[in-house]
Amino acid sequence: MAKHLSFADKVAKSQKQKGRKCPKCENTFEPILVVSSELSNSGTWKFNQKRVQICKCNEKEVYA
Repeated sequence: MAKHLSFADKVAKSQKQKGRKCPKCENTFEPILVVSSELSNSGTWKFNQKRVQICKCNEKEVYA
């Protein structure tokens, strides 16, 4: 038999922040996908994708 959750339990669970916290600013990291375009040696454009964890500390470096 499954455990019955009350409405208060569901609200408490949804308000709990998930993810890792930044040691400097204590905000949670937000994962984003950074796409950059580069010209290859053959003269065609390639798109490089990488996942980056951002918070208030490093968002200026990532978005610049």
